[in-house]
Amino acid sequence: MGFTDEQIKRYSRHIILPEVGGKGQRKIRESRILVIGAGGLGSPAAYYLAAAGVGTLGIIDGDVVDLSNLQRQIIHHTADLDKPKVISAKEKIEALNPDVRVNAYHGLLTSQNALNLFKDYDIIIDGTDNFPAKFLSNDAAVFTGKPLVHGGILRFVGQIYSIIPHKSACYRCLFNSPPPPGLIPTCQEAGVVGVLAGVIGTIQATEALKLILNIGEPLTDRLMTFDAQKMEFREIRIRRNPCCPVCGDNPTIKELIDYEQEVCSI
Repeated sequence: MGFTDEQIKRYSRHIILPEVGGKGQRKIRESRILVIGAGGLGSPAAYYLAAAGVGTLGIIDGDVVDLSNLQRQIIHHTADLDKPKVISAKEKIEALNPDVRVNAYHGLLTSQNALNLFKDYDIIIDGTDNFPAKFLSNDAAVFTGKPLVHGGILRFVGQIYSIIPHKSACYRCLFNSPPPPGLIPTCQEAGVVGVLAGVIGTIQATEALKLILNIGEPLTDRLMTFDAQKMEFREIRIRRNPCCPVCGDNPTIKELIDYEQEVCSI
């Protein structure tokens, strides 16, 4: 199926790129991406992926829009206060690009729904705000073989890396299990500079597009950190752990685990 004249004009800056072209734009249109969290990271990631013409975007989040979110969660507006974030995000995406189909899931990602959700998508973007959700996302991605683009922010520092299950290091290769509740402060407790969410979220969207198009070098086996105060990017090489309890040679975790979650808005 070709493009209409309007679509050719909309995506013209992609189509003239040799690395994308019409064939690549069709790949983007046919892709299905699930964004976990419609907060600080999910906002720019979903918005830019919609602008790029991703055919289907799934967004899962159980929260509603709060006034404190608007400092960084740019997909939501003041008029959206108390509205489910997934509905607010869906409205903005459909207004931006009617080509995109948005599946809104109002609720938390859990061990009961994660596998079925992930199976319906090509790539998963982790925009979650707590360790239990990150471990759950990682494990579900490994079990379903779905690429996962991880992101996290706190105060002035963010981090990103991509996971290709059974080919690159997963989240548990770095961190075996979640820290005890309360040990690591949340963004509610420690704060976060709002623009940092935009920096990390847009990099996550970039990674997802690269994976769709199979171009460039994904951030696999590389943890990239960004310090906004120093305006400094650093790269830390990581390796797949053969003893990883999920993706290792002899995995010991074979089903999803619901750790205790403390929900806040990243």
